[in-house]
Amino acid sequence: MDSEIHYLPLTPGLFSILVLLFAALIILIQLRILRYAYTRLGVGPGAALLLLFGSLIGSYFNIPVTILPGETVKTGEIVDFFGMEYVVPLVTRYPGTVLAVNVGGAVIPTLMSIYLVLRYQLWLRAAIAVIVIALIIHAMATPVHGVGIAVPVFAPVVATAILAFILSREYAPPLAYIGGSMGTLIGADLMNLGRIGGLGAPVASIGGAGTFDGIFLTGILAVLLAGIASPSRPRPSW
Repeated sequence: MDSEIHYLPLTPGLFSILVLLFAALIILIQLRILRYAYTRLGVGPGAALLLLFGSLIGSYFNIPVTILPGETVKTGEIVDFFGMEYVVPLVTRYPGTVLAVNVGGAVIPTLMSIYLVLRYQLWLRAAIAVIVIALIIHAMATPVHGVGIAVPVFAPVVATAILAFILSREYAPPLAYIGGSMGTLIGADLMNLGRIGGLGAPVASIGGAGTFDGIFLTGILAVLLAGIASPSRPRPSW
């Protein structure tokens, strides 16, 4: 069972694009071109790279939670949604849909969001950001047979960058990360748990296929977009 629930959420080609984007960030950070964005987030360049690398590697791993009743109708296929190709794992040993939590797309972003809320005491503004983004993403979320719930890849990025800047110019970067990652997880996956069982997906991963690409890009782009417009007041980083 373990070998069947652990899989890349995207096809190797599309996943390679994320890897190349990550490699480009390494070069830019080493050249100190993007250093300002991460210091405004309160995360040093080394920690930022570790965070993104952990998200990439962690996207392969799913932690099973329960099995939802239902008939598995798609397995071992590739499903296209809004130009993104999501992998449907090959499953042979169990019926129904395995509900799992993705390490790279759910566990790591959740821990990072908790850290940012506690570090900057953004309880109210973070709650507003998460609720608003969750409602926006929920309206865009689409049930995809064989995959689960999917959202347009750039929707979380654009929405969070704009909302974070409106809520707080000073704390736009951390609000972008919190709102984008948690809002996507809640709006796309958690608010649609009742619809997953009837999609014929062998594995429905919270933060995995259907939402991982948007969450990962939010961690990169929304923080950078918000960081560009935020004030230059430095924050200590770790």
